[in-house]
Amino acid sequence: MRRFPSLKNLLALAMAFGAVAGVRLCLAQETKLWTQSRLEEFEKGTPQGVTLSSDGHLRQGPALKEILTTPSTFVWSIAVDANGTAYLGTGSPGAVLRVGKDGKPFTLFETKDLSVQAVKLGPDGSLYAATVPSGKVYRLKTDTAAKQDESSATVVFDASQVGNGAAGAGEKTTENKPDDGKPGSGSHYVWDLAFDGAGRLYIATGGPGAVYRVDSTKPGAAPEVFFKSDEAHIRALAWDGKANLIAGSDGSGLVYRINPQGKGYVLFESPHREVTSVAVDAKGTVYAAAVGDKGHNPLPPLTVQGVGAVTITVVQPGSLQAANQSTSIPEGSEIYALKEGQAPRKIWAGKDEIVYALAAEPDDVLALTGNQGRIFRIKDDLSFADVAHLEAQQGLCMTAAPNSGAAGEVFIGTGNTGKLVTLGATPSHQYASDVLDAGATARFGRIEIEPGSHGYALMTRTGNIEQPVRGWSDWEPLKNESVASPAGRFLQWKAVLEAGGVLGSVGVNYLPVNSAPVIDDLVVVPGARLNPQAQPVSQSQTVNISFSSSSQGGSVTFDASSPSQPLSAVKDRTAVTVRWAAHDDDSDDLVYSLYLRGDGETVWRLLKDQITDKAYSFDATLIPDGGYQLRVVASDAPAHTPGEALTGDKISDRFEVDTTPPVISDLTAVEEREGCKQPPCRQKFRVSFDAEDAISPVAHAEYSFDAGPWQFVDPVGQISDTRREHYEFEVTAAPDAKAGEHLITVRAYDRHENAGVAKAVIGAAK
Repeated sequence: MRRFPSLKNLLALAMAFGAVAGVRLCLAQETKLWTQSRLEEFEKGTPQGVTLSSDGHLRQGPALKEILTTPSTFVWSIAVDANGTAYLGTGSPGAVLRVGKDGKPFTLFETKDLSVQAVKLGPDGSLYAATVPSGKVYRLKTDTAAKQDESSATVVFDASQVGNGAAGAGEKTTENKPDDGKPGSGSHYVWDLAFDGAGRLYIATGGPGAVYRVDSTKPGAAPEVFFKSDEAHIRALAWDGKANLIAGSDGSGLVYRINPQGKGYVLFESPHREVTSVAVDAKGTVYAAAVGDKGHNPLPPLTVQGVGAVTITVVQPGSLQAANQSTSIPEGSEIYALKEGQAPRKIWAGKDEIVYALAAEPDDVLALTGNQGRIFRIKDDLSFADVAHLEAQQGLCMTAAPNSGAAGEVFIGTGNTGKLVTLGATPSHQYASDVLDAGATARFGRIEIEPGSHGYALMTRTGNIEQPVRGWSDWEPLKNESVASPAGRFLQWKAVLEAGGVLGSVGVNYLPVNSAPVIDDLVVVPGARLNPQAQPVSQSQTVNISFSSSSQGGSVTFDASSPSQPLSAVKDRTAVTVRWAAHDDDSDDLVYSLYLRGDGETVWRLLKDQITDKAYSFDATLIPDGGYQLRVVASDAPAHTPGEALTGDKISDRFEVDTTPPVISDLTAVEEREGCKQPPCRQKFRVSFDAEDAISPVAHAEYSFDAGPWQFVDPVGQISDTRREHYEFEVTAAPDAKAGEHLITVRAYDRHENAGVAKAVIGAAK
């Protein structure tokens, strides 16, 4: 079967043939297409009430609303009551804020601890707040107008006052041991709180990890160890539908299912070090977010300055250290779905995100992340959507408002800076794209939309500064599927989605307005000729042609395309070499034309066109001696139609063409006979002559006596600066020279190394 060459091979063959034949393949400036079609591309834009799906589509979604910016760096936990009042546990400084529906905050509790790590509303209407690093849990009154502190609030749990030695599930821990920091001396941190149906409080601790239980329905009830673990921390708690407590750990990244009797069973061992959050949906599916490298904790202990100028060294889990230092964790995050009777499945992974909180919904799970403050909605079929972008580095906690349902309001706490934000329904669903930089002023044409898109309105705006904050055109709807905005360097499009609307890939056709070529520098060197194919010549026979900003180093290989290097040429007084540097902002191929104009002339006469190099030599003997200027014109015609091609030019400094030698006249030599008193006397001669050049000043003169070596001679005025110079000098014959006839030869050079020669015979016998 006969095989035909592929298009790729044909193109390579054509390029090779062009190189051999000396043909240049020029690329014309063409219409370009800027397309956004993938999630990574859409994430560069700004969604408002729009979700960005993993399949590269925009759909209506919830919107973020900022309620409060706290004086703290972190909002670690949120509890919301039935009236919509939110209670925030904050860090740096540590406090509990009560925020009403009007968004006004009230400091309900202050602590000298670094942070309030967890808050939870109890069945009795009280608020329970856990502080770090002291590991205490306080019961707070929620309806008071007085600020509470560590002396007025009731302590229901103190990690430093409980032992975890041999106490088992349901056993009291009433020992009053000091915390000496050694294993077995008591937990240091409290990470999460949960209440069961009977109103009992469960406390997840760390250092080492355990779960304590306190019967909050009984005043003064002592805590008991509900579950012991050999992990460093128990990080997160959640309930399943069978009254089992689901717990995630830091150390080996375990997910436990703990039955009501305190018996733990490992549902899943994550390949990561830390399980940051767990959630359970109505169908019993357990979701777990895991981060960090099991091999080591890459982040050092964190030294922080607490309230009251107390310096504390906190050895935290990696996700907490990352939040404090605004860093990422190697390998990113992964989310797993654990269904009874099925193997664990990884349903999402993010290499740059740290998942801090999960919230299960009927058909998916919400994931709140740092370090880019994104919220993802992840489905069981492995598809996901970027729901919203927080204006903070970390999303740390989220809580659904009571009885809000799947589409209800979600309260979110952030870090760097600590804010309260809600995620909920919005009447506006808009998406503003990233900004296109066309590189130069451009005309914009038709917008191409992915087939199947519907329920949207598209508009554009353009400008000539990168940030669309001022000086841009107004938003304008499309006209006949094309951009109606004026030409500009930058463009942005915006989509408004209707209910049920979906928008796929968006492509903008544009054509940059042609930019004229620019001649950056131009230098003319008379007396030099390019000779790239010649054999190497000695340094004395070469001249370097450099721009004013270029290196003045030694002779280099011919390379007219490299303006940073001098260009090597051969000395030749009958030639003129011109060199130029040029560029085109559109990267178009350029051709050059060279024009010549003499002194007193008004018309530029074409010397050479269709030059593709950036240097050219021509024969100076073809034009009369005199002063001239050269004009180089660059054209981008190879890349454009004749009507759209543009040119740029530059005129050289004046230079002189001088190929005619000076004329020597009035050469005389007279013997001086007087002055010798006693023979033998040496003959002396007084010589004079004139040298005149038609174009340039006479540079210097020399003489030779009786074919001897050439001797330099100054003009009468000593300075050679005019086109006519007069010379007078004395010549003395050698001591052994016989009296009689002598030969005197003189020659004069102009500035262009043209030499005129004359001779005279002197001292002939009478």
